[in-house]
Parts: sequence; structure tokens; C-alpha cells
Amino acid sequence: MVVIETKSKNMSKIDNEHWIKVDLHIHTLDDPKDVIDYSAHQLLERAKQLGFGVLAITLHDAVFDRAEVFADAAAMGILLIPAAEVRLQGADAILLNVTASEVAGLKNFEDLRQLRARRGMSATADPSGRGSIFTIAPHPFYVLGGSIGPRLLEEIDCFDAIELCHFHKGLLNPNRRAAKVAAQFSKPLIATSDAHQLHAFGRHYTSIPRSTALTIENVFAALRQGPLRLTSPPASMVDLASAIYWIFLAHPFKLRRSQHRDRTPSRHSRGSSLESKSQT
Repeated sequence: MVVIETKSKNMSKIDNEHWIKVDLHIHTLDDPKDVIDYSAHQLLERAKQLGFGVLAITLHDAVFDRAEVFADAAAMGILLIPAAEVRLQGADAILLNVTASEVAGLKNFEDLRQLRARRGMSATADPSGRGSIFTIAPHPFYVLGGSIGPRLLEEIDCFDAIELCHFHKGLLNPNRRAAKVAAQFSKPLIATSDAHQLHAFGRHYTSIPRSTALTIENVFAALRQGPLRLTSPPASMVDLASAIYWIFLAHPFKLRRSQHRDRTPSRHSRGSSLESKSQT
């Protein structure tokens, strides 16, 4: 069973006792391909304030694996799942509970199928002892970004769930098509923030029933079996304006500036280069 809440509202104290807030699609300044202006620790602080219990930092084509951040998350009572948002054959896929070496070996969806077969659907099925993985098709029918589009039907066996994208309002809602595919193939919908700005985190998320132990396997089991509560309010006019500004102006400008800075050697490095050349 999935309950979709279209209004943003705080959970009551009783709800907090029985449900855990989960966001499995978030970016931070560690991202190698996006220019983000907040850190993983800033994310943790906001998550703690808002009562989240489970997070996944999904860097583009890289696994977030900073041990000190995982330790700090655990100290806050937050389960941080190692994850990545990987682009395969032009389409994005969110992979949860994976390693950097596993992600480095993925080139196409057939590779992902083989990884899923090796890791299994449960902790006992994985000979490595790392437990199962969980895969989500993010923003599948949106035009911008690495959306998989109609190809989702061909690759549906590569995914455990389908994302309910945060960006929707009225008739502008490609999630309707995602919901139909999810129902057709009995896949759960997972609401996420896909946060690229800190203020965007906290309004769009999935809630799972609280279990006796907060572990990766228990979270995956809850996502597969339900019930789930999806909180994803429609975008306001301010949200729409902010998203358009970020996608078409602010983020491209920051990305170009970052790329230019990376390509331009500093005065020190130029001097070092000349010095090294003079010595050869």
C-alpha cells in the first residue's frame, strides 16, 4: 500500500514514533559532476533537525564513501547508505549499497543485471556478506537530465523501484506515467528530493514503518513490501521560478566557472611547471 501526501505537513509525534523519514536521492558538494554549495555535514545537520532516519548521498558516477561522515551520521541516529547515481547508456540509475569498484565496472544495463544477480535480493543471498543492493529509476519520464524514458519498459528488470520526482505541478507531472509503469510491474514508487540545494531537502521523501533495528536490509525490505507513505507536495510558483533559475542560469554558470578554474593552472603551478621544465 502506498499513501501519497500531496500537502507538505509535519508528522505528528505519534507518526514519528511509528514511521521513519527516508530520502534516497541527494547530492552534496562532493559530487564530481555537479557544482553544489553545501556539504555532507550540513545535510546531516538539516536532516537531524527535520527528523530523518535514512539518507543516501547519490553522487554522479561516484560512490560517497567518506568514513567520517558515515560515523557522524550514525552518532546522530541516521542510517547513511553508500550509493551513487550512475549513468548507463545515457540513462541514470540510483544504486544503493554499492562499492566504488562495483560502480567502476558498470558500463551498461547488462552489467547492472549481472551485479544484481551477484548481490541477490537479500543479505543471505550475497556471498560477499555486504547484503543486497537496491536500484531506483530516477525521474524516468522527465525531458531534462539523464531520464531513461520509454526504455524503462525494456530495462524494468534492472530496477527495484521507480522514483516519484519532486518537480511537479498540476498538468506538469510526468510522474503520472511513472506511476502507471510502477503499477504495471508491481514496483514501489519512492519519493525523493533529488536535492541540489540545501533548502530543497526535507519536503519530498518516503516514510517507512519503524522496525526494531534500523539496518540497510530492513530498509530495503520495507521499501519492497510496504506500506509506504510518500510526501511530495506540488511545486509552488516560487519553486518553479527557483528551479528554472537554477537549471538554466545559476547551475550552468557555476559549472562553467568551475570547469574554467580547473583548466586554468594557478600562478604557483605555472611557476612549478616552468621550474621543472628548466631542470630537464
